[in-house]
Amino acid sequence: MAGDVKADNQPYDDINITPMLDLAYVLLVTFIIMTTASVQGVKVQPPLTQATNNLAKPQTRGITITADGQVYLDAYPVSLDQLQSSLAQYKAANPALPVVLKADAATQYDKVMAVLEIAKKLDITEIGLATKRLQ
Repeated sequence: MAGDVKADNQPYDDINITPMLDLAYVLLVTFIIMTTASVQGVKVQPPLTQATNNLAKPQTRGITITADGQVYLDAYPVSLDQLQSSLAQYKAANPALPVVLKADAATQYDKVMAVLEIAKKLDITEIGLATKRLQ
């Protein structure tokens, strides 16, 4: 039993890799979290309401209008003509196409109405207006 214990002044011959593996796992988790946190849509300040429901569905398309009037379809900037053609393609693939419209509270109302007119022309009936719940 006394032969198994090394003296205090003798060097260790083997390398302990457990701390290195712990560091590798921590770095891996950090990179995974940082990559998923960097994927975001366009930031806007939606108007406030008392009660809201989550309208997200698997094939829901999101239309965002910023305060300066820029229109985005699924986080990609589009003009109103491009929006109409893209929504027409999505509508052809899915007749019950759900759309969520998220506009900044400072957005000009005519831009929101133009997007709603495009949805009406394409006979898109499942439209949700995204708002922010009062706290």
